[in-house]
Amino acid sequence: MPAKRLEERSDEELVQAYRSGEPPAFETLVRRHHDDLLRFLIRLCGNRALAEDAFQEAFLQVHLSAEAFDVTRRFKPWLFTIAANKGRDALRRSARRKALDLSAPIGGPGAGGDSANGDGARTFVDLMEIDVPSPDSAMDSREQSQLVQQAIDQMPWSLREILLLAYFQRMSYNQIAESLKIPLGTVKSRLHSAVASFARKWQEVSRGSQEA
Repeated sequence: MPAKRLEERSDEELVQAYRSGEPPAFETLVRRHHDDLLRFLIRLCGNRALAEDAFQEAFLQVHLSAEAFDVTRRFKPWLFTIAANKGRDALRRSARRKALDLSAPIGGPGAGGDSANGDGARTFVDLMEIDVPSPDSAMDSREQSQLVQQAIDQMPWSLREILLLAYFQRMSYNQIAESLKIPLGTVKSRLHSAVASFARKWQEVSRGSQEA
């Protein structure tokens, strides 16, 4: 049976191939995760230049640590954890230093309640998405994206990081616990705090925008 083309291999198979002397396997990993990881880092850092630096440093770390990676585990959580750490470092170097569910509708009935979506209303999860248009919104997508970034920027790092891992990258509680090396209970309580923090910050920045 002929060997799989690089594009057909899993991330973990690509890491194995790279360790076995196939440099193109690393390039395939970079291309595969480029857009998703860069969007994550832009949200995390609030600055494209810092995000691009963190992206490059993350893949440099992947290169340096490839031999140590356990290929029985998933590559993507490992990559995003490295990238989050590099994003934190980038923010430190630049001297810069979200109990509402994110799937709850914004404003109106149920906004402070449970996670029911409510007939297609805009949700906090929707706001986290960079490329999702909002045809029924009073503000255009560029303005909305900027306000989301303002809200995220005002959150403490630990809450910002866990919110983006959970809702932007859709990592499970177990994956986050493993990636951040914190207990499962801590993941749940911290994520609850992050959701509430983002909700407050979003209301503040959106209200400020309407009053301006």
